[in-house]
Amino acid sequence: MTKQDWQDLAETRLIDAGILLQNQRWSAVYYLAGYAVECGLKACVVGFVENNPGIIYEERRFSDACWTHKLSELIGVARLDAACVADSVANPAFAQNWAVTIRWNEASRYVLVPEPKARELYDATSHPQDGVMKWIRDHW
Repeated sequence: MTKQDWQDLAETRLIDAGILLQNQRWSAVYYLAGYAVECGLKACVVGFVENNPGIIYEERRFSDACWTHKLSELIGVARLDAACVADSVANPAFAQNWAVTIRWNEASRYVLVPEPKARELYDATSHPQDGVMKWIRDHW
């Protein structure tokens, strides 16, 4: 998949989560909001590789590291961990949104999620100024 493919998928999943929120489909909102972030971070990984093509030869396990769903690991693979920390210090609202988002995992697709938890993640990911997806867009 290309960087644009991942970007499009991230944006589509976030829109889908918003539609599901309007229809009170809490578990699906939660899963898709987190999945949007995962796709966005994978776009960042592809962008990093495009700018640093030698990385796949310099780090033996780099490609394997890309096959994760863990948001904290994807931040590292995209080499955005330092930026995330710095931006969290500079913007407490973003830090709070990242703290909410980082709790998501792909196994949430098997869990019934209550409304408050779904709204919390959706808001953390979609907030126009301090949301995690806005931050990702600034880095992809």
